[in-house]
Amino acid sequence: MLGQLDKISLEELKVKQKEIAKKVILKPLTKPIRYIAGIDVGYDSEQDIAYPAIVILKYPELKVIEEAIIRCKVKFPYIPTFLSFREVPLILEAFKKISIKPDLIMVDGQGLAHPRKAGFAVHLGVILNLPTIGCAKKPLLKNFKEPKNKKGATSPIYLENEIVGFVVRTKENVKPVYVSPGNLITFEEAIKFVLATVDKYRIPEPLRKAHNLSKKFKESS
Repeated sequence: MLGQLDKISLEELKVKQKEIAKKVILKPLTKPIRYIAGIDVGYDSEQDIAYPAIVILKYPELKVIEEAIIRCKVKFPYIPTFLSFREVPLILEAFKKISIKPDLIMVDGQGLAHPRKAGFAVHLGVILNLPTIGCAKKPLLKNFKEPKNKKGATSPIYLENEIVGFVVRTKENVKPVYVSPGNLITFEEAIKFVLATVDKYRIPEPLRKAHNLSKKFKESS
């Protein structure tokens, strides 16, 4: 699998990421959100197998109304900051099994809070032309301060002198998450929907349910 990068250098992929980032449009949502998709990809690294999962939740009830998961071969290696080239093709295949078009997509990964402002949520949002939010458990960028230990507290994430995301405390006394818009949504709306979809756990329900679906399917395969 590593050999597949022989013809495409990382420098060329960086250029592609910058081209994708230029296509991002940050603007307020244009219609009410009824369906939110949560996306997560699990892996069996020993066999180079991936389990991309999509869960559609009715909003604001957060009730699961559709699920899709597939088992497929991984065709791109794991390389930090190039995750979208690995996972976007997998998710696009899983999307073929979804009948309900989501109004908003939440991914377990970065949006603009990426060294080239081209995280997973950006890449996917540009391709699908849908509003996307990146909500990651760990940061790629380090230029931020910890928010206060209070639910809803935030602090900006900077790339050089530009705000590209926010550290968001979804619960008191737990680690924060790292939220950034992908496409067709504002920073404020991205934070709003992350906080609005948190229930008993630190991670928003769309992502938690997608993760659990992927994990369960992997264990049963």
